[in-house]
Amino acid sequence: MLKIGEKEFWFVVGSQHLYGEEALQEVKKHAQEMVDELNSQGRLPYPIRLQELAVTADTITKIMKEVNYRDEVAGVITWMHTFSPAKMWIRGTKLLQKPLLHLATQYNESIPWQTIDMDFMNLNQSAHGDREYGFINARLNKQNKIVVGYWKRPEVQKQISEWMDTAVAYNESFSIKVARFGDNMRNVGVTEGDKVEAQIQFGWTVDYFGIGDLVQVIDAVSKEEVEALFDEYKKLYTFDYGDYEEKTWEEHVKVQARQEIGIRRFLEEGGYTAFTTNFEDLYGMKQFPGLAVQRLMAEGYGFAGEGDWKTAAIDRLMKIMARGESTGFMEDYTYELASGREAILESHMMEVDPTLASTKPRIVVSPLSMGDREDPARLVFDGKAGNGVVVSMADFGTHFKLLINEVEAFEPTVEAPNLPVARVLWEVKPNFHEGIHAWIQAGGGHHTVVSLKLTTDQIETWAKLVGLEYVVIR
Repeated sequence: MLKIGEKEFWFVVGSQHLYGEEALQEVKKHAQEMVDELNSQGRLPYPIRLQELAVTADTITKIMKEVNYRDEVAGVITWMHTFSPAKMWIRGTKLLQKPLLHLATQYNESIPWQTIDMDFMNLNQSAHGDREYGFINARLNKQNKIVVGYWKRPEVQKQISEWMDTAVAYNESFSIKVARFGDNMRNVGVTEGDKVEAQIQFGWTVDYFGIGDLVQVIDAVSKEEVEALFDEYKKLYTFDYGDYEEKTWEEHVKVQARQEIGIRRFLEEGGYTAFTTNFEDLYGMKQFPGLAVQRLMAEGYGFAGEGDWKTAAIDRLMKIMARGESTGFMEDYTYELASGREAILESHMMEVDPTLASTKPRIVVSPLSMGDREDPARLVFDGKAGNGVVVSMADFGTHFKLLINEVEAFEPTVEAPNLPVARVLWEVKPNFHEGIHAWIQAGGGHHTVVSLKLTTDQIETWAKLVGLEYVVIR
């Protein structure tokens, strides 16, 4: 998995001086206990760090400025232990440029009816503080996440964990660099888009390279490097020779090994984390990259075919969010229309992400009608089962729009002996007819990114943070 650097989140606790120093010490004690326990339980993917109590506007502003400055801090979690006057938060909250989560919780789970007095009420008034603080965030249109519930409960911590993954992806979005090897597929609409606006709104850098730039790097890969990678393939995959002689088959696979090394080297040298290819731009290449692309996707690189840089960037973004699990580029191919079994067969020419595999991948060499090159090698497997989300981005000229459809993937039960590509099957929600109709009507494209790890809520959270119009179909 591509590294994104160490990340942490700051825990900022709201209070005020009104209740005295003794009360503030109790607030700090409670906050430290919460942070220590949340970190020690291992349910959160990133650590949280307690900051000084937010009891003045100057303190809050200083904290938020520091959050913006420090790259390792991915976001802020706030908790109102007591009543925290919201006007103190205005300047700091306006300056904050990173994701914000309001944890609407309380140190104690239950009200101690036998001992409760006004001292307890004044110290433990999160219900009071949440309303005041929530108002100012709404007034500022902060698009912050709100998680409600007792902080020790697994379901609450799960929500925090999912938000953390989204927050990290939001920050890393500004570092996504897409290398386009060749241009968009000719005469295709959905792969086009405004790259300048995408960099302004999402932080994505999209650069074009002629295919010759890549071929030079691929051709410079040594035979020893290719042989070493081929030995790695032997350990990981089943070799399916089909009707090819073993020597011929291996020669074709080693072309992909050389491409894999070359593409990775090109991306690493340029700091690129996503890329596109196009079967119409293959000058100087022996094969259309298949196995090579699949292996790079499994490492965490974003990818899309036919020069579709928007989907490649979304793929990288969602891989960060999913921490590399069960997430990848996809394309709608063929409908299953049998009554009661309606579904969509998802695949691509070759480039289906192995993180979605439920079966051990086989390396297969087979002809490809597109590209007019020698028979390329690719990984063939069946996809996993599970609930997930399918995402597509389109440029409507005046704005970008994100389509989100909830799906239920299932493992194929029927063999497809003549299909030399990986296959993923899913049912769309709320049902086949309504889901397909809504997707087409909203202008959803055929290139997508699917994740069996992420939730609709996580995608929506990111869309709100970047001011992106979105449509949810479920």
